[in-house]
Amino acid sequence: MESNPTPAKRRRFLKTAAAATAGAGALAAPAISRAQTVTLRFQSTWPAKDIFHEYANDFAKKVNDIAGNRLKIEVLPAGAVVPAFQLLEAVAKGTLDGGHGVLAYHYGKNSALALWGSGPAFGMDPNMVLAWHYYGGGEALLQEIYKSLNMDVKSFVYGPMPTQPLGWFKKPIAKVEDLKGLKYRTVGLAVDVFTELGAAVNPLPGGEIVPALDRGLIDAAEFNNASSDRVLGFADVAKNCMLQSFHQSGEQFEILFNGPKYNGLPAELKKAIDVAVEAASADMSWKAIERNSKDYAELKKAGVNFYKTPDAILRAQLEAWDKVIAKKSGENPIFKKVLDSQKAYAQRVIPWQNDYMVDFKMAYNHYFGRR
Repeated sequence: MESNPTPAKRRRFLKTAAAATAGAGALAAPAISRAQTVTLRFQSTWPAKDIFHEYANDFAKKVNDIAGNRLKIEVLPAGAVVPAFQLLEAVAKGTLDGGHGVLAYHYGKNSALALWGSGPAFGMDPNMVLAWHYYGGGEALLQEIYKSLNMDVKSFVYGPMPTQPLGWFKKPIAKVEDLKGLKYRTVGLAVDVFTELGAAVNPLPGGEIVPALDRGLIDAAEFNNASSDRVLGFADVAKNCMLQSFHQSGEQFEILFNGPKYNGLPAELKKAIDVAVEAASADMSWKAIERNSKDYAELKKAGVNFYKTPDAILRAQLEAWDKVIAKKSGENPIFKKVLDSQKAYAQRVIPWQNDYMVDFKMAYNHYFGRR
């Protein structure tokens, strides 16, 4: 404005400035503050009594608490709207606003999706696989796969799971040959691994496993962890559990949102979801330590026999995995792309961890082991 404006010019300037300020204020005011509560209907892929469904509710509560009355996520158990293995399509179509599950359940859409959990991940532990996803290129690859499938979803991978047991058996197994002809339940690329080892595999969802074991439809099964296995009743139908396995040693959970629903949310609510995902991921890993260890002790008290899976079987798993990934890589270019990305990341991060991490077993044995 000039140093000595006329009154008319001054009035025009003040009117223009006031209009600009009012416009800026309208843009700065968050639209969400004037909006009604946004309610999203989710479904998990887990039975209501499973700790996994509890994890889904934990995530929803964190979102609800952070967002206040602006966003509310309601979570239904598996089968309430669609079967567990149909979650991805239901969310993409908008039948559900979102869901909680694992990527291996989408294996039938593209085998590469199971690489977020199935197999030894070149020696990466679950948290390393999660680090690869967010910092090593995995997130962009997952988006590429979903785009190729015309699945308009927003995916959040979170929650590094502890290493899963080989599973529950009517009779303990001691050698690779014991797997031949065994009717066994697993999911994802583990289906191919155990098929390669001679088992007859049936990929049942979590809630159907124990009834199938009880009726003799399957001879053995893996699910995930001591807390889930205990509450689902595995110990009621089998008394032998084989610990340690490479079939799903680094699996993650997945939170899905319908793409249009997520994209239509204000930036504040998207940020609330981001923060809730990270908080739920950390909380899930802490809760797993607390609950799995207690339930492991309770299963022992209930008479369950726990065995370490023999090294010969673990080595056979790795050899079977090599055959499976060679075949899948030749059939599916994006499978090889994901695998190559994981391998490059593992080759860098695992030497760092192996060299830096102390042997915690030494400390435990010093205080609690036999001398």
